[in-house]
Amino acid sequence: VRAAMASWARAVRGLLLDVSGVLYDSGADGGVPIAGSAEAVRRIKASGLKLRLCTNETQATRENFVRKLQGMGFEVSVAEVTAPAPAACHILRERGLRPHLLVHHDLVPEFAGIDQTNPNCVVLGDAAENFTYANLNEAFRVLIGMEKPVLLSLGRGRYYKETDGLKLDVGAYMKALEYACDVEAEVVGKPSKRFFESALAEMGVPPEQAIMIGDDIVNDVGGAQKCGMRALQVRTGKYRPSDENHPDVKPDAYVNNLAEAVDIILKQL
Repeated sequence: VRAAMASWARAVRGLLLDVSGVLYDSGADGGVPIAGSAEAVRRIKASGLKLRLCTNETQATRENFVRKLQGMGFEVSVAEVTAPAPAACHILRERGLRPHLLVHHDLVPEFAGIDQTNPNCVVLGDAAENFTYANLNEAFRVLIGMEKPVLLSLGRGRYYKETDGLKLDVGAYMKALEYACDVEAEVVGKPSKRFFESALAEMGVPPEQAIMIGDDIVNDVGGAQKCGMRALQVRTGKYRPSDENHPDVKPDAYVNNLAEAVDIILKQL
């Protein structure tokens, strides 16, 4: 019965994992790993499946982010992380854009090689404590002063879970600027198709042979399914029981946590 139930687990060559809420819950103290997740990552690697961490995490450079994960016992490298800031830098260079940054101060080094004089766009990330009225207003003034405002957002999440509760995410501030400036933001991270496609390309795996595992029903699960991938929702992180009645997005399966998903997938190999 188990094998028939897990038809979604067949013919997999690559796994894409959301990080916050799947591997660990972030927090002021650095956060805590979710039980069984470090071992699950080790098992994925040992199985020979390709692995990609697909994160909208924009509070740290990839180097510092990976160092933090390694400190929690996760065997991962910078080369396995697909994150929005490097993707945004690529777009900025490609289009000759000079950003006004409203991002977390720890993310600023990712933009070191980018000309930021006389800005002709705004780049928005999860700035956390940097989301003051003054800083939002400054970003608003840059945008409203442009004939054709350009707003790049490193994600569109509504909220995420930290050890002390739920926190507003970048999407809420993105919507505020969209509304004030009558502009539509271009989302660089999840759920943008281009973001998932670049993660798949880096793995060398076609979408129908990949599974995305996340705690965000819209950005992780919905975004991945729109790219032709299977997607699972974990009941960890910011998962809430109401997600299971989402009007638009139906995951290929619900799993209690990453460890359970990996168990089922490895049995099918």
